[in-house]
Amino acid sequence: MALPTASGIAQTKPSNLLPDAPSVAPDAVIMTVPDFDLAALPAGTFAADAGDSIVAEKPERRGIVMRSVKRTLQDQKELYRAPFKVSNFKWDALVLGGAAPLFIEDRNIETHIPNSHYTFYQATSDLSIAALGATLGGIWVYGIKGDHPQAKETGDLELETLVNTFLIYAPMQFIAGRQRPGEGDGHGDFLRHNAMNTSFPGGHAMFTFAMATVISHEYSQKWVQALAYAAATTVTVTRFMARDHWASDMLVGSALGIAIGAHVFHAQCDPELSDSCRHHVRFIF
Repeated sequence: MALPTASGIAQTKPSNLLPDAPSVAPDAVIMTVPDFDLAALPAGTFAADAGDSIVAEKPERRGIVMRSVKRTLQDQKELYRAPFKVSNFKWDALVLGGAAPLFIEDRNIETHIPNSHYTFYQATSDLSIAALGATLGGIWVYGIKGDHPQAKETGDLELETLVNTFLIYAPMQFIAGRQRPGEGDGHGDFLRHNAMNTSFPGGHAMFTFAMATVISHEYSQKWVQALAYAAATTVTVTRFMARDHWASDMLVGSALGIAIGAHVFHAQCDPELSDSCRHHVRFIF
């Protein structure tokens, strides 16, 4: 008797092992999804999407940064070229003529400065810097928070001026390398340091006079100009009296600060906001 094989048994089973799909009842409801056309939506439907706003802001921020960098590079080029312009020769002569005798007499002048009240001069200088910086910072915030374009321009130009001042101050410090009073043999020799914390030019005078010049150009009120330059002068004199710098350091630093502040202001100011912007021949006021 022959036994059935496995293949034979398999052939005897139905070929379709899956159950039949249920049939649809005649009265069943069949749901259909309508076509969704994005183009049919009104413009601006997704404008409030948070992701869209973030993406839109990035190019704007990059644009502001690039514009600031380009403006600073342009300012630097003009500032380094400024002493060699014929129209500025009179200012070159004035600064060099005033600094030359100070370079010669720096040591004699230093010996007549009293050694007392050192901490008083340092504290007065720091207080004047803080007051000037806080005032300018307050003006900038006031301009940003409200509709005050002149205050905002003042803050923007102050920041730009500080950047340009630093970019000139730093290489001069490295190149000059002058010893401070009390360092070395006490003669204020040049080319003795390879760092930024040196004597020439006077950094505090340079930065404070640059800031004072911008605000004095932006606002024509005499009391504003008097306060700004009084603060810068106080910083300069007290740093000198505290024996941080030589007299020539402070004169050159002050002159450079005024020149940088005046250049940045007239290069970037809005004539509609200040009267000084329409008078480019003005140097200090």
